[in-house]
Amino acid sequence: MNRNPLRTGAIAAAITLFLVAGAAEAQNLRRVAPENLTGYWFLTNKTVSPDIPNTGHNLNQPTCVAVSYMIGSDGRTHNAKIEKVVPAGDLGQVGVSIVNQLVYVKGAQNGTAVPVQTYYVTGFNLPEDPARKAEILKECVLSNYQTT
Repeated sequence: MNRNPLRTGAIAAAITLFLVAGAAEAQNLRRVAPENLTGYWFLTNKTVSPDIPNTGHNLNQPTCVAVSYMIGSDGRTHNAKIEKVVPAGDLGQVGVSIVNQLVYVKGAQNGTAVPVQTYYVTGFNLPEDPARKAEILKECVLSNYQTT
């Protein structure tokens, strides 16, 4: 079988260019705070079914989890990453399992369905007292996202 080295090289170069461009795009995504996300994307889920572990560290403690992720042009979540778990424990993966199920439709400011980077904060075993609940959730707010 004869291979054309010029053609093989061109294909390899095209694949490399695609991968580099994709990585650069991911780094240049607009970082949008959750409270401002509706201008770009609306959540369509009514429910999710998180994967909850049977055993682990601090599963019964009041906990907040922050998970960052990208909303792609298809409205699906990508690259979910645990950013904070307070107090430290094994509930971060539950936050990731929630984020992986989220589906969005584009908002009014997002005419071409531009992907954005955002994050999701959820709480577990939170107290009934609204002030105490807010205090716990505040621990997981990420400061490096656009708030205006």
